[in-house]
Amino acid sequence: MNPESKVEGGPSPLLIVISAPSGGGKTTLCQQLLATNPNVTRVVTSTTRPPREGERDGVDYHFLDVATFQERVRAGEFLEHATVFGRSYGNSRSDVLNKLREGRDVLLNIDVQGAATIRAKAAEDAELKKALVTVFLTPASIAILEERLRKRGTDTEDVIRQRVGVARQEIAEWKHFDYLVISTSIAEDLRRMECILEAEKMRRCRAQPPG
Repeated sequence: MNPESKVEGGPSPLLIVISAPSGGGKTTLCQQLLATNPNVTRVVTSTTRPPREGERDGVDYHFLDVATFQERVRAGEFLEHATVFGRSYGNSRSDVLNKLREGRDVLLNIDVQGAATIRAKAAEDAELKKALVTVFLTPASIAILEERLRKRGTDTEDVIRQRVGVARQEIAEWKHFDYLVISTSIAEDLRRMECILEAEKMRRCRAQPPG
C-alpha cells in the first residue's frame, strides 16, 4: 500500500503520542479517546513482564521473553522501547505504520524518553513526521500530582517520593511537545484532546480540499 494512502476524501491519519508523569492521568485519557473515537486505535505493546491476572497475549500485550525482546531490538523492529524497573516495553514500527496506512489514527501512551525517541525518528522519516502529534499532560502542580498518587493507594511513601522526584524531571520536558494540556477533570481533558485532534486534522499538510 502506498505510504501516503489515507481514507478517500478525508485528512491523513495522526500518530498521537501522549506522555505524562506518573499519576498525570494519561492512561484514563487514552481509554476515553479510544472509547469515544472509533477511528483512533492503539498498538499492542510488547513487554518482558509476566501477564497479570486476566491479561491476554496479543490483546493486552505481546508477552515476550527477554531473549526474544532483545532480538527484536537488535533487528530494529521497535519504533521505541524502554526498560522500566527491570521490565522492557516496546512498540512495533511495522504495526504503527500499517495502521497509519490503513487510515487509522494511532495512539501511543508512552513516557517522555519514548516520545523523544519517536520525535528523533520522525525527523528522519517523512511519513512519521507528517503524522506525528505530541501532547504532554500534567496536573497544575506537583502538590496535586502527589495527592493523586496518594489517592491511588497503591504505593508506599518511599515509592511516592521517588515518583514525585521523577515527575519533576519529566515535567521539565514539556517544552519539547507540540501541546501542553493541564489536567483538570476526565471530561475536560478529553474535550481538550479532541480539540487538538480536530485542529490537527485541518492542518494544510493533512487536510484534503474539495474537488
